[in-house]
Amino acid sequence: MRIPLLALTAVICLALPSFAQEAAPLDPQEIQTVTPELSGLAKVLAENAAAIARPSRQTIGPVIEAIGASGPGAAAFLEAWAEKRVGQRKDGAFFLIEKTAAGWALSDPVTGAAAGEAAKAEITELKPNSGVRGLISSALVAFQLNDPDPAKRRAALEALARVGAAEHLEPLRASIAGETDPALRAQKDRLERLITIRYGSSTEKRVAAIESFGADLGLDLRAALNPLVATTRKAFAAAPEGNVAQTLRPGREISADEAYQLLVDQGLAPARLTRAELRAALEAHVVEGSVGGVALAELADPARRDAAYTALEAAGTVPAAATDDEVAAAVAAHRYADLYAEPDRAVTTAAAAALKRITLKVDAMQAADLGLDALSLASIYFLAAIGLAITFGVMGVINMAHGEFITLGAYTGYVVQQYISDYTISILVALPLAFLVTFAAGVAMERLVIRHLYKRPLETLLATFGISIALQQIFKNIFGTQARPLTSPPWLDGAWALNDVVSISYIRIAIFVLALVFLGVFLFVMKRTRLGLEVRAVTQNPSMAASMGINPDRINMLTFGLGSGIAGVAGVAIGLFAKVTSELGADYIVQSFMTVVVGGVGNIWGTLAGAGLIGTLQKGIEWLNPSNTLAAQTYMILFIIVFIQFRPRGIIALKGRAAGD
Repeated sequence: MRIPLLALTAVICLALPSFAQEAAPLDPQEIQTVTPELSGLAKVLAENAAAIARPSRQTIGPVIEAIGASGPGAAAFLEAWAEKRVGQRKDGAFFLIEKTAAGWALSDPVTGAAAGEAAKAEITELKPNSGVRGLISSALVAFQLNDPDPAKRRAALEALARVGAAEHLEPLRASIAGETDPALRAQKDRLERLITIRYGSSTEKRVAAIESFGADLGLDLRAALNPLVATTRKAFAAAPEGNVAQTLRPGREISADEAYQLLVDQGLAPARLTRAELRAALEAHVVEGSVGGVALAELADPARRDAAYTALEAAGTVPAAATDDEVAAAVAAHRYADLYAEPDRAVTTAAAAALKRITLKVDAMQAADLGLDALSLASIYFLAAIGLAITFGVMGVINMAHGEFITLGAYTGYVVQQYISDYTISILVALPLAFLVTFAAGVAMERLVIRHLYKRPLETLLATFGISIALQQIFKNIFGTQARPLTSPPWLDGAWALNDVVSISYIRIAIFVLALVFLGVFLFVMKRTRLGLEVRAVTQNPSMAASMGINPDRINMLTFGLGSGIAGVAGVAIGLFAKVTSELGADYIVQSFMTVVVGGVGNIWGTLAGAGLIGTLQKGIEWLNPSNTLAAQTYMILFIIVFIQFRPRGIIALKGRAAGD
């Protein structure tokens, strides 16, 4: 009895440690952590990890939309993804990454909190292509439209202007009410209407958006309207279906050949049989003196040849092709029309009406723009000719070197800019300095040459022509043959634009103002100063002026110098937009003489009228023939020759004793 009891006790003792082991508390490391359920951005990233790691433009769109709608962190993740700042760890987790010396600094894609660092080998950098980045940019628009940074809101609007779609309308409309920047608010409102034109939810909204612009000349509006009225040409077996822009009748709005080609393109008729193909087919199927049951002797008749081919076609020995008779029959059996790409007729009607209004306004604005160009050119010619109006119109001296005084003024401005780097100050210095330099050159020329040749116009012309050639060579020796830069101040860069059609450069405006200033200065000198009184006296009667104590030689010298000085100032102004070379003045000497002669010799108002006439005429001819500016100048010269035949004294002729001289 004792032995079994001992054995039972031993078995119980051996079993106790195993029970104790099973009942002992679990090690904390062995406790399995319960993973919380993912939500928001983290859930979207986890469910679409493969698509995000290797995105395709054709399939990634729904994933991007899901990310955009996932809530907090979505905008930051999309922006980082577009900028290639997203990486995937080997375990599939995504992080926002920044390069460091050791590898990558990681941030949580949802919260942006730091998530440690990783070696370069552990992270795969995501690099979406341009197509995917474009989709990401579109998705970011909804966030960026309400971004606190105005620059980001402006960038979002620019992106919408390029790729705006129906899904952007609601976010855009929602952002308008809270926009605090007036310019951005106006831009949002305009963009909302432009996108509504294309993708509005109802016909009424689209038509209202079109009509809200009136005759607006914006290129963005025309870009939105033109696709609505774009047409495609189609053929129909019965009455045309769809939004018909125009029905087409063969032989009138569309040729028979074009109509049949439409049938071929749409698979409604076989390709047309050419003469060469017909001949080859008939020659290849001659059987016992006939082709398709038609005797060879009858094949001289085109109709019988067509019949022979039709028989071969029915027998299946030649491919299907249309003969002339079949082409005519097929063309007559179908209807043709131009169809709008936009199916809604009310929208296309409103778009066509809007484009008609815009076209009328564009034509008017183009006329205004042409008028501004003509006014600008007239001011240039007047500025170049006002000095010649003094020397030639008042003194009667034909100065062929007048153009070289213009060139001398331009080179003076160039030299000044070599020493004064500030372009505004350099121009302010160059204008009076150019006047002084060319005034001195004109006085020297008058004292040394011109005063010996008064009343001898032919010798004056030859002498000044020789001086002109000599001055051109001197300029080449000093400054070379390369064009020298005469840079305008920064505030003269760009152009004043009234709208997308009418614009004029600020340099041209400055030249126009300068021409008016010199007109005022000239009138003041001639009408309000003693010098002007003496000049008018010497011009009208030198002998009588001399008997009154006026020195005609001194007056002639100062007058010639004044005209030369004004030419120098004109050179600085012209050099701001033209190439400064030794031939600069030669480009304006002919127009200057024409301006003075057509306007009326000796009359400043005539010079102004002549400049206006020549500038308008040249721009008008260039508009009619824009590809050939040389022809414009030729026609202009011919017109002036005819004009002088009818008004030899010019537009505003001198009266009294001066006219007789």
